[in-house]
Amino acid sequence: MNPPVALSTASVYPESTRAAFELAAELGYDGVELMVWSDPVSQDVAAVSRLAERFGVPVLAVHAPCLAVTQRVWGADPIGRIRRSVAAAAQLGARTVVVHPPFRWQRRYAAQFADEVARAGEHADVALAVENMFPLTRGVLRTVPYSPGFDPTAVGHERYTLDLSHTAAAGSDALAMLDRMGTGLIHLHLADGSGAARDEHLVPGRGTQPCAEVCQRLIDRGFDGVVVLEVSTRRCRTRYDRAVLLAESVLFARLHLQPTATAHRSAAHLTP
Repeated sequence: MNPPVALSTASVYPESTRAAFELAAELGYDGVELMVWSDPVSQDVAAVSRLAERFGVPVLAVHAPCLAVTQRVWGADPIGRIRRSVAAAAQLGARTVVVHPPFRWQRRYAAQFADEVARAGEHADVALAVENMFPLTRGVLRTVPYSPGFDPTAVGHERYTLDLSHTAAAGSDALAMLDRMGTGLIHLHLADGSGAARDEHLVPGRGTQPCAEVCQRLIDRGFDGVVVLEVSTRRCRTRYDRAVLLAESVLFARLHLQPTATAHRSAAHLTP
């Protein structure tokens, strides 16, 4: 059975969380990954549950509010935000919470992070999957804002999220990172990047990352996690333009998340 394909609610920005559920239903996604951020609805578990029921689109994962711009969402304590994210996932029926490594200035949090991630989901049947990040570049300066670094495999965690836009921005070898994550890789953010030193979240197939090969390797190893399209549509002027990009994204995922022979037949069928 192929893994479910979900839409990150961040993929419809600057539209709302509700718009993400609407588009996921219209375009045939299997569910959504809820990005908890400044949209008040994303912070209201009951409101999200009502959207899931109304549109018939389940929440398959929760992305904890750990962006630089969400440091006050669900309180100032980062440990509290992780625990609240786990509770939200359990209430919504999601089995995965995506978390970023701590920022360097969060010294107390950084000291507690690995232990908290290891135990946070023990009583809720929710796995915390630590995501690979990327350095920040300003002119000739390249800095790593995460502690102890942007590659979580260098520390070692039980569960991981692989983000292909982030491997592009970091100049990392996505396939090597996939291998290092091993059986701990339970969640994929499927997107692309050009190799520029910035987080682009392109439609998969439009950049330099081995998106198709990553999908195929996951299928070959019996991946039973969730594949999430986390693409940027913020420059789209209309809902139709946004839907076109998200439709192309889910088609790419469906095509490449198949056994090799089936994928080849499907690709041949689509060739003019």
